[in-house]
Amino acid sequence: MEKKELSRRRFLQVAGSVAAGGFIMAGAGSLLYRMFAKPEELFYEPSDSSSGTSGKNSFVSPYESIAKFSVDGDISAFTLWKDMMTVATGQQLKLYSAKGSLKRQFTVEDEVRDLTVDSDGWLYVLMPQQIDVFDSQGKRTRSWKACDENADYCGLTVLGEQVFVTDAQNKLICNYRTDGNFVKFIKSPHGFVVPSYSFGITHIDNRVYCSNPGRHLVEVYDSEGTYLSSFGKAGTGEGQFSGCCNPVYLASSPSGELITSEKGIPRISCYGTDGTFRSVLLPQEALGGGHDASRVMTQQDKLIVARKSTIELYQYNPALARSGARLSSKCPTCDVPCPLRDGITI
Repeated sequence: MEKKELSRRRFLQVAGSVAAGGFIMAGAGSLLYRMFAKPEELFYEPSDSSSGTSGKNSFVSPYESIAKFSVDGDISAFTLWKDMMTVATGQQLKLYSAKGSLKRQFTVEDEVRDLTVDSDGWLYVLMPQQIDVFDSQGKRTRSWKACDENADYCGLTVLGEQVFVTDAQNKLICNYRTDGNFVKFIKSPHGFVVPSYSFGITHIDNRVYCSNPGRHLVEVYDSEGTYLSSFGKAGTGEGQFSGCCNPVYLASSPSGELITSEKGIPRISCYGTDGTFRSVLLPQEALGGGHDASRVMTQQDKLIVARKSTIELYQYNPALARSGARLSSKCPTCDVPCPLRDGITI
């Protein structure tokens, strides 16, 4: 790959910063269970703050930071795989135990753009022009190159036997079979507008959700890649997408809702799959400020957030929801049954 191309992609990443969901395999080890059940016993770098509070605006999120750990290098993707946290930094894949200790690492052929684990436990590693698939022993079982030499892949999701990949250069979704065979290109009826590296994709049940960031939309497709609908509007208010290009990342909640992560005014929000805005879960203040979007996934009753070189766990705290301060989240009054609100028992 030419150095010029690498520099261009690095520029897109940096400019886009000012600007999986993931599936945990059944029968994961006890370390991972303890990571989520009793994180205070395992994580070696507990958070100094107990809530997402800003003195200036008195914003309070009902989700408090309960634990975090740091990795060596900036995180480009992460997921839960096997019984470990699998983190990508550059061309490195690093597998951490629940205690935060590095158990294993290996190098792939190019910088990692995204990671996901399918329902059978296969790890998919997305690079700018390549997809590698690893088995539960960490052995690469198959690999295929992009079907276009100008491709610049951003995100991927695996739904059944279908792999859907977003391509920032060609501004489309590329559809493969899980064996690597190309199926088709999927174009937005609105036209994908991707002014910066903000082209997230995930799936919930039997539908694919993809950001159309320059149009401030989330688009919905069926399992065969047929367009169904879209939602979203530009703005800085809650339930709106701000700036040149949002949302950046998409994930699913334990209750089957859609989680979005934005840049510019960083925040993590929840929407119904029909586009109904539910609430802001973590506002800019709770995420530590700045302008970058955070990668996010959910597991059991936890929000797991990755930003820069840190992975942090947030958990719902009913005491914060009852504090009387002005909440930046409508989560406490949402009528959708959700494991995230199981939270901390007070």
